[in-house]
Amino acid sequence: MADIVQVSAIIPTFNRRELVCRAIDSALAQTFPVDEIIVVDDGSTDGTGQMLQDRYGQRIRYAWQPNAGVSAARNLGMSMARGRYIALLDSDDEWFPEKTARQHAWLEQRPGFGMVVCDIEMVDGELQVIGIYRRRDVIREDGWALRWALANPALAPASTLMRREVYEDIGGFDESLRTAEDIDYHLRIARRWQIGVVEETLVRTMRGHEGLSAQARTYDDYLLVFERAAEAARGVVSDPERREALAMAYIRNARGLMLGSRWGEAARLLAKAWRCGNLGVRRQVFAQLAFAGRRLVHNVLKRH
Repeated sequence: MADIVQVSAIIPTFNRRELVCRAIDSALAQTFPVDEIIVVDDGSTDGTGQMLQDRYGQRIRYAWQPNAGVSAARNLGMSMARGRYIALLDSDDEWFPEKTARQHAWLEQRPGFGMVVCDIEMVDGELQVIGIYRRRDVIREDGWALRWALANPALAPASTLMRREVYEDIGGFDESLRTAEDIDYHLRIARRWQIGVVEETLVRTMRGHEGLSAQARTYDDYLLVFERAAEAARGVVSDPERREALAMAYIRNARGLMLGSRWGEAARLLAKAWRCGNLGVRRQVFAQLAFAGRRLVHNVLKRH
């Protein structure tokens, strides 16, 4: 190949012709150039394809597929990518100009690492800042991070840069998952590759607008992913850490289920947490039972 492709950016999109331009423009504005920007249109019906052709022409690679979900779109993009490094950028997110430069330099200096992440500025639909997600709060040490990922497996795909070899080893996103596919991918990578953190805010992600995370199925997908990952971590993460991480996952999801008045399912998860948890976990279970009591009283009072 005459020209070495260093970084490939994968941008899946569906009916976001206005938002996707922010994402693409942020990739084009990187101080360390992104060699190829692959936009995978997941069956848009709002004229996205023609708009992208008119606005960007040959500056991007455009692919269209029948609507199959974000995982399938990302997977198609990664299969097309030629870069030594692969970066993911959802169409409602954007990179700050130094993102690729900082992460590329970090991985170039650490050949044993497969992926690096960064801090994230979270904004609402009006682009007002609602918080900063600092990855060092979760991944406390660079290296084999599965124990940290199990304890808190959240991942914003836009915050990552990974070696091509990671994709070749792990494969793509699980297309059977409607939600929690990013968490699943994070845990699979952490099982086999070292992960590091650039402690800078290099990505802006949008929260609280038309996302999948509020769907009821989110809890079911999350638990499927987490139980599968906890089992796969046997022999890598100590049994007490695995049990505590699993119990805390049950508790987090039980609280969400209670907010959706799915009381029976929440009770079953709290019972699971109680059985596999330590004293600290059981205190958390009591706290959630107290929350459930307050919630039930509130619901009764609202009806009268």
